[in-house]
Amino acid sequence: MATVEDQPANSSLPQYPELIMAAIEELNEKGGSTKSDISRQIEAAHGGELPGSHATLLTHYLDKMKQSGQLVLVKNNYMKPDPNAPPRRGRGRPPKPKAPLPPGYVPPPPRPRGRPPKPRDPFAPVVSPMKKASAGGGSGRKRGRPPKSSTPAAAPPPASGPPRGRGRPPKVNPAVAAPVGA
Repeated sequence: MATVEDQPANSSLPQYPELIMAAIEELNEKGGSTKSDISRQIEAAHGGELPGSHATLLTHYLDKMKQSGQLVLVKNNYMKPDPNAPPRRGRGRPPKPKAPLPPGYVPPPPRPRGRPPKPRDPFAPVVSPMKKASAGGGSGRKRGRPPKSSTPAAAPPPASGPPRGRGRPPKVNPAVAAPVGA
């Protein structure tokens, strides 16, 4: 699949960035030129020499020139940047200026990631993990919830009558009294 950069260039046709800059200079509009104005100007100057993918190439190079700072897009109009304008800042807060380091200063190595380990007493006796649970402070039981036993501890006595079905039982309507006078 051919990309935009792989397009064969005609020997007499200048590169697209040069065509775009020439079209903007010729149009010389105060508020900048739209993409369609630039396209019409290029077609008028180099009509028969343009490739079939002129619209795609124009869009690609306009975006590329906008990203590199060669063109400025203001209200869908492309124009040359003002040479006296300050450079555009990137997104976010600018970094703080760093104080210069004295000559001969070597910075310490960076700290390792994560929480530092607790200090160990070199004279304390080594205790295995199995003895920790039963030694001194533990209750002798394992941590966490005990596993379910396979036999129920206290099963309820079997109910007399038919077994209960699943879900909510049906609503029982009260008995209606016989009509008076019948």
